[in-house]
Amino acid sequence: MMPVTPHPRIRLGDEGYDVRTRALVMGILNRTPDSFYDRGATWDLDSFLRIAERHVADGADLLDVGGVKAGPGPDVSEAEELDRVVPAVEALRARFDIPLSADTWRARVLDAVCSAGAVVGNDISGFADPDYLAVAARHGASVVATHIRLEPRVPDPEPRYDDLVADVVAFLLDRAGRAAEAGIAVEQTILDAGLDLGKTPAQSAVLLRESAALASLGYPLLLSASNKRFFGELLGRGVEDRRTESLAAAGYGVVNGCRIVRVHDVVGTVRVCRTVEALLEEELAAAVDPGRPACSSEVGRL
Repeated sequence: MMPVTPHPRIRLGDEGYDVRTRALVMGILNRTPDSFYDRGATWDLDSFLRIAERHVADGADLLDVGGVKAGPGPDVSEAEELDRVVPAVEALRARFDIPLSADTWRARVLDAVCSAGAVVGNDISGFADPDYLAVAARHGASVVATHIRLEPRVPDPEPRYDDLVADVVAFLLDRAGRAAEAGIAVEQTILDAGLDLGKTPAQSAVLLRESAALASLGYPLLLSASNKRFFGELLGRGVEDRRTESLAAAGYGVVNGCRIVRVHDVVGTVRVCRTVEALLEEELAAAVDPGRPACSSEVGRL
């Protein structure tokens, strides 16, 4: 069942995670008034914290806080982003014992949120800010290297590639190399193909399909497919009607080596991941001990 051997460990702050068969579920938290999905439902800090509490209760392994949406929209200054995310991270740190990630491409924002308690910098720009990796290394933070063709918030309606998968792989390996030069360990350097970021819907679908190839690069792989535009355009689904496709993508991604799944629907994704993990554990145990009876207690816990 498991076509690849994913990188076996992920480090988030002081905690290490064995992810040979396990996938971590990252709950999305937007401190924006114009998110494509929740359209400002968590803009109010009280609403934001209620959703965070639900994510934690539903089994999220980490939380990802964003203060600027990835797509085009009104300009958000660095000062405004800091005002949005730093109090949010401080409030989460005071309430929950769970790793926190900051969805930001600005080094000074990363510096502030790491000081407030975040342990991951989730950068959709591909480390465009020249100080980003040095800041992450100074804080001992993990980083997410995301493929993007242009830059965040810039429309890219007709993206073209010489070879889509090869180009994305080359970009991600280059960014992983930069992280290594900054002193960030492999288990702290997480790759993300950047679905919908400078890709047509068909290109995003191809990259989802090729998750196993990306997971074989030697770094932990993150999948961010939850409720993405490509589902809507390929399958005719409105943004409020992509849950089934998002859960299917999560299951497919975990089977094919993705080890962090960034999602809106935590409870559904946790159930999918636990089901797939039980099957992967059974397969791993059978590979170690070929004479072991099938349908062990590991699968029996489903």
